[in-house]
Amino acid sequence: MRTSSYTASRNPNAVRGRALLALILLLAIAAATWWYFAPHTLPAFIQQQLPESPKANPPLYEWRDAQGHLHVTDTPPADRPYKVLRFDPKANVLPAGVAPGK
Repeated sequence: MRTSSYTASRNPNAVRGRALLALILLLAIAAATWWYFAPHTLPAFIQQQLPESPKANPPLYEWRDAQGHLHVTDTPPADRPYKVLRFDPKANVLPAGVAPGK
């Protein structure tokens, strides 16, 4: 006996399976978005397990204008040489419970 696609789509188990798959995909997309755009807000035990997000430590660009003034920006200048700067986001961060020195 051949079942039509109409009969298969009315099967409650098939509908439940598709809904579960959609929910899992939605949760995975939400988690990836959270990791990419706000990695510093993730719980510490999760941050330790995941690779660092590209948004967690964006590069900065150091360059001088025509008058010789030093600039540091998040976008490189188009018309002059620049140096790419990368900083460790965990530098100068004290462990929990440690008060800064005076």
